[in-house]
Amino acid sequence: MTMPLHPSETAPSARAPAPLWLLALLTLSGTMAIHIFVPALPRVVDAFGTTAGGAQMTLSAYIVGLALAQIVYGPVADRYGRRPVLVAGMFIYALSGLVAFLSPTIELLIAARFFEAIGGGSGLVLGRAMVRDGNSHEAAAKKLSLMNLIVMTGPGISPLVGAGLSAVTGWRSIFLLLCLLGLANLLLVWRRLPRGPEAEGRDLRVVMGNYLRLLRSRGFLGYAIGGSFATTALYAYIGAAPFIFVDQLHRPEGEIAAYLAFNILGAWFGSLTANRLAGRIRTGRLMVTGNLISCLGALLFLLVVLTGGLGVALTVLLMLLFSYGAGIASPMALSEALNLNPAATGSASGLYGCMQMVIGALCAALSGIGGNPALSAALVLAAAGLLAQLSFLIAQRSPD
Repeated sequence: MTMPLHPSETAPSARAPAPLWLLALLTLSGTMAIHIFVPALPRVVDAFGTTAGGAQMTLSAYIVGLALAQIVYGPVADRYGRRPVLVAGMFIYALSGLVAFLSPTIELLIAARFFEAIGGGSGLVLGRAMVRDGNSHEAAAKKLSLMNLIVMTGPGISPLVGAGLSAVTGWRSIFLLLCLLGLANLLLVWRRLPRGPEAEGRDLRVVMGNYLRLLRSRGFLGYAIGGSFATTALYAYIGAAPFIFVDQLHRPEGEIAAYLAFNILGAWFGSLTANRLAGRIRTGRLMVTGNLISCLGALLFLLVVLTGGLGVALTVLLMLLFSYGAGIASPMALSEALNLNPAATGSASGLYGCMQMVIGALCAALSGIGGNPALSAALVLAAAGLLAQLSFLIAQRSPD
C-alpha cells in the first residue's frame, strides 16, 4: 500500500538513522511547553493583573501555533531537508522562551507563546518523521512505540516540574528552562543529526505532488482520522474529569490529578505492549486490536453511566482500559500513515499531527455539551472508537 513517485524514493536510505533518544527529546519539547506551564497560570493572573481567561490565552495561543506549525513544517522539511528546518525551529523555540521570560505584559507573553509553539512544532513533526527515515515499516512501528514510551513521561512529569519551579524560583523560570532546552536541542541537532538523502530535501514539484496525493489518499486519511479518534478522543474524558469526580462523584479537587495519572499509565503500558509485539504481529492487526480494546472500555463506561453504576473505581479502571488500547493503536496508526509514501514522511507527519489536534479539540468541546458530564464524555468516547474502527477499515481496503 504505497504511493511511489520515483523508485529511488520508495525505500528508506541505508544511512544510519538519527538516535531515537534525540528524536524523542525533540518530540517531547513540542508538547512539554503546554503541560509545564499549566500550574503557573494563577501566578500569571496575579503578576499581570489579568483574568483567568487572559492567562489561559497563553495556552490557547500555543495550541493554535502548534496546529499551524504542523501543517507547514511537513512539506517545508520535505523540500529543504530535516536539519535546516530543525535548526530554524529550535532557534525560534529558544528565542521565544527568552522573550516569554522577559515579557513585561500579558499580550507579549501570549505572542511569545504562539511563536514558541511555531518553533516547538518542528521537533514534534520531524521527530516522528525521522523515525521512518532510514527504517523499514516494521522497525519504524517498533521504534515509534518505544518513542511513545519516552514521550509519555512528559504529561506526567512536566506539571510537577512547572509547579516546583513556579513555587521556588518564580513562574518566569519555566520559560528560562524552555529556552535552555531549545538551545540544547539546537546544539544536538547540529552535532548529532546525521546527513543523508532525507536531510537534503527534494524538488518542490515532487514535494507538492506528494502532499496533494496524501490529501487525496483514502488510505492516509483513514489512518490519520482513525488514529486521531483512537487517541485524542481521550481529551473528552480529561476535560470532563473535574466535573465527573467533583460534581457527580463528590471527590475533592486534589484527587483529580491522581485519577488522571492512570490514563498516562495505561497509555504507557499500551505503548510497551505495542513495542514488544511489533514485528511479531502485523502492524494493522495491532492497530485494530488496540482500538477494539479502547472501544470496549468506552462502551462499558457508557453502560455504567446509563445504568447508574458510576463510581470512582469503575471510572478509573475503564479509562485505564481505554488508554491502554490507545497506547497500542497510536504508534501503529502513525506508522501505517507514514508508510504510505516514504518520500513524504514530513508532510504525512505534519498532516497527521494537525488532524490529531483538531479532532482532540472537537472531542473535548463535545464532552462539554449537556448537563451530565459523564454521559457526554462516554458518548464521545464510544462514538470516537467506532469512527476510528470504521476509518481503519476504509484505510486497509483502500488501493493506495
